[in-house]
Amino acid sequence: MATPSTVRLSLGTPPQYYRQGILQESANAASELLQKNHEKHHVFFNRSGFHNHIAHHLLTLYALGAGPGEIQEAYNGNVGYQRPPQPLDGAALAELHDLEKFSSRLGEEKHFNDFLVFFQDEMARSSWQDVVNKYLLAGDERADGLLARTYSGFLHPCIHLGFGVEFHQPAIVAEALAQAAVHDHYLSPFFKLAEMSAREGGSEPSGTMVELLDAIHANPDLQKAPRWSDDNKLRDGIINRAAERMVHYASQYRVQPDELERKTAEMINATAYFTAGAQRPGKAIKWDFYFIHSVNCAIFYSAFLHADWISEANKCRLLEWKVWNDLAMYASRKSPEIRLDLIRKYEPKQPASWESVQGRACSIEDDGHVSKVIRALAHGQKVCEPFEDREEFRVKRDDWLRMACSVIDSVEVGGPRWVRSAGFDEAWKDVPARAQL
Repeated sequence: MATPSTVRLSLGTPPQYYRQGILQESANAASELLQKNHEKHHVFFNRSGFHNHIAHHLLTLYALGAGPGEIQEAYNGNVGYQRPPQPLDGAALAELHDLEKFSSRLGEEKHFNDFLVFFQDEMARSSWQDVVNKYLLAGDERADGLLARTYSGFLHPCIHLGFGVEFHQPAIVAEALAQAAVHDHYLSPFFKLAEMSAREGGSEPSGTMVELLDAIHANPDLQKAPRWSDDNKLRDGIINRAAERMVHYASQYRVQPDELERKTAEMINATAYFTAGAQRPGKAIKWDFYFIHSVNCAIFYSAFLHADWISEANKCRLLEWKVWNDLAMYASRKSPEIRLDLIRKYEPKQPASWESVQGRACSIEDDGHVSKVIRALAHGQKVCEPFEDREEFRVKRDDWLRMACSVIDSVEVGGPRWVRSAGFDEAWKDVPARAQL
């Protein structure tokens, strides 16, 4: 049984998207290796804050129907560079029940293990759902601070939380909360200002996400805000130089409870649209490494939507913050022109089918990013189908599989696996020409 300290996958609690025919042997193999990762590794594999993706990778492969051998191989390929967690600091752990002391420990990666044990202890006293509601969704100063950190690190804590919720794994949820606690909080002022502005304009109709993407692309101030030399283009380029302008656009997107299903699908559609469409004419198809995190995170909002323990108000808030973050992420890569037509013209290198693409995603040498994109796109097609005749759903029908083929082909062909910051000319310097265009 899954507990706050034990990972145990069950075929009886399937995730939001999965291939039929998952093997019990795969559940067993993934559970064993996820447990090892839980006990032996830090959330960062180095001192620069690069994330340990083993949990994301193995859970995705499990959902895509990978066999136990493929799951073991994926673990073997990524375990060698992980680092152990810091030793438990008993004094720090004891202080985390004090609100002021709790806040003073935030943002320090050396306290990841302390926060992990703290959240596990809290879950043991109540439930993991209660802990998420108390420490992340309560709407008080502590919860809002941790929630903002959840969207930091290019959405990694939010992605990790989504895996825990979707796969019903309290230990993964505890990891996610601890991971959020050791991330930066630079997005907090942005979310506060956007929320305040959104509430002030509550009587105005909400813009659609693609309308706002178009407006951001057309704004010269936002185009100039991020610089190639920025260490963190979201923080330095958008939040530090153009926060007011970014808030102006982000706050125009609002969600009401009766819109949750449609707007969750809209967000999934729009993130796929700007991520797949961030191409450069004349260049080979490559996907932006930062944008794919918006796609990879989007699938979990279906899990949040169907979680009966999250209030409708919090579901709306989580979705609004995700969209605001996605819009800011788009702007941070210099708001590239969105050319979905270049994907629609793309001819796959192998016969196109979801079965084939998902199988290739299970066998490719990777750290989990590729397989996450493939699963997120397959899920996107499923949830967007009832709404795709609406104008704001720009990704249609066969686009999803063609996008999946383009991303798996682009990483298998060699050369740079991803572009990084697709709106900048410099990002495309080493990408080969696309001969057929």
